[in-house]
Amino acid sequence: MKNQLLSLLIGGLLPALLFGVSGAMQKTCVRAGIGTGPFLAITGLVVLAVGGLITVVERDLTLGRAGASYTALFGACWAAGVGCIAVALRRYGGQISQLVPLYNMNTLVAVLIGLVVLSEWRDVHWGRLLAASGLIITGGILAATSSK
Repeated sequence: MKNQLLSLLIGGLLPALLFGVSGAMQKTCVRAGIGTGPFLAITGLVVLAVGGLITVVERDLTLGRAGASYTALFGACWAAGVGCIAVALRRYGGQISQLVPLYNMNTLVAVLIGLVVLSEWRDVHWGRLLAASGLIITGGILAATSSK
C-alpha cells in the first residue's frame, strides 16, 4: 500500500472514526454524571497512558524544547476546547449531534493556519478548497439549527 493511502487511512479515516465515537462518549460521560474538571483529568491520565504505550511501541523518545512548547500549546487549546464542550453539554443541555458539526468547523481554522502560517497555499487546489469550506459551513449551520 502506498504511503499516501496509508496516510489518509491512518491519519484521516481512523481518527474520524475515533473522534466520532469520542464525541458520543463525551455526551455519555456527562449523562453518567461527571464534572468538567474530573472529566478532563481522567482524559489526561488516559492520554498519558496512550502516549507512553505509543512511545514504547515506536521506540522514539525524540523531544526538543520547541516541540515540547508547541505540544503544550496544542494540549492547552485542545483541553480548553473539550472543556467548553463538556460545559455546553452538562450545564446548558447541548446536543452532541448539533455541537459536533459546529466544533468540527475547526477544520477551517486549521486550513487557514496551514495556508498562511505554514505556507501550504502553494500546493492547494483553490476551487476544491473553497467548495469544501462552503460545504463545511453549510453543514455546521444546518446541524446547529436542526432542533425542533
